[in-house]
Amino acid sequence: MTTHQHPTEPVLELVDVTRIHGRGATAVHALRGVSLAVSAGELVAVMGPSGSGKSTLLNVAGGLDSVTTGAVRVEGVDLATLSRADLAAVRRRAAGYVFQDLNLIPTLTALENVALPLELDGRRRSHHQARSALDDVGVGDLANRYPDEMSGGQQQRVAIARALVGDRRLVLADEPTGALDSETGEAVLALLRRRVDAGAAGVLVTHEQRHAAWADRVVFLRDGAIVDTAEYDGTADAASALR
Repeated sequence: MTTHQHPTEPVLELVDVTRIHGRGATAVHALRGVSLAVSAGELVAVMGPSGSGKSTLLNVAGGLDSVTTGAVRVEGVDLATLSRADLAAVRRRAAGYVFQDLNLIPTLTALENVALPLELDGRRRSHHQARSALDDVGVGDLANRYPDEMSGGQQQRVAIARALVGDRRLVLADEPTGALDSETGEAVLALLRRRVDAGAAGVLVTHEQRHAAWADRVVFLRDGAIVDTAEYDGTADAASALR
């Protein structure tokens, strides 16, 4: 029987999640009892020092890494209950990733990079949707260029188009502006914010307070645990809310 997400159910939900790497004396607790819910139309920024568990949180949220204990649900589905094939389908259809190192395939054009997740899913008209996604992020004219023929900012926009193509409801961004100049970085964040405002749920890992200011809520991690949360409605000064 197919279950449908209740309108108020979070798109992403982490429930008392722990992630331990290794065993015994060498075990590393990357996440310690993390609970987090992100709804449609909400962008949550995750901040914390290096090694605090920010990237691990994104990896378990998108099913790239499994949890040791606890549960991760995407649109109400517990990822731990899925087969490998079904989990891959969730990653293709529901979750989009934007990474600092982009992960664009150098032998594919911008259009082919963006269309790839749709083609892997057997979708028809994948190039039509990919071209639309490139237009949405302002680089439609680069459709036939290869990554090494684009600037860093242009490559990042292509990576965002790939993350958003196919109407994904969950966007996970890991330091997406780290390699960009400040003006291009702000433009990238504006694109993420626009997609969230259109109905996606977003999680943004960042070390910059001015970037976290684009979020509705900021979660602070330390040693794998959530130690603080700041919420604001967009009318308050975000920088002061984060102090």
